[in-house]
Amino acid sequence: MTADILSPDSLTEATRFDLDVTTTRELNAALHAMEAPASAYVTNPQGGHAVACGLNRPIDVRIEGHVGYYAAGMNKHARVTIDGNAGVGVAENMMSGTVRVTGDASQSAGATAHGGLLVIEGNAAARCGISMKGVDIVVGGDIGHMSAFMGQAGRLVVLGDAGEALGDSLYEARIYVRGTVASLGADCVKKEMRPEHVAELQELLDAAGFDADPAEFTRYGSARRLYHFHVDNAAAY
Repeated sequence: MTADILSPDSLTEATRFDLDVTTTRELNAALHAMEAPASAYVTNPQGGHAVACGLNRPIDVRIEGHVGYYAAGMNKHARVTIDGNAGVGVAENMMSGTVRVTGDASQSAGATAHGGLLVIEGNAAARCGISMKGVDIVVGGDIGHMSAFMGQAGRLVVLGDAGEALGDSLYEARIYVRGTVASLGADCVKKEMRPEHVAELQELLDAAGFDADPAEFTRYGSARRLYHFHVDNAAAY
């Protein structure tokens, strides 16, 4: 990538960045400088870390290939598509916007995220949605153990199966799983699917682009026994 293309004054819609010839730092600086509406296409990420991090504008970014740790982390407003697999912490601490992974995601996808929509078309590994604080996460495949651990707010939708200790120490995040759950974590229980939950789930599936029947899902949430310490529940802490 030549210096003039990286200049904020030269950035236009459909700008292409090749990570074979430019650094991640230069890429992120250029993306931060883009004025919406604009689109960027990133090629040859080669598993690089922190690609498209800290975006704070409503721009469209497509990354053609696999990325490493913390891709699209701290995203705000931007619409980021990763056409491949993502490493640990994709969309970590995102605030708004959309992040889509067309392949699989490693551990801690959407960790601590406050808002926006994270879509993983494949599988997500352990701790998906850990400490989620308002984000919506929709996973087309399976998720690993300890997912939504200490989930405070937001919704986690899983079209496949869930691993062990789902929703351990859950607060008010809501979980919908179509497949089987290996085990529930402390204070996470199966809950009734009322009409408002069916409507909510349908909205999330539509937003993520998945064709699935909400009636096939089970809802899980907090039993609210661990909000405050009580000696009768000491063994569960």
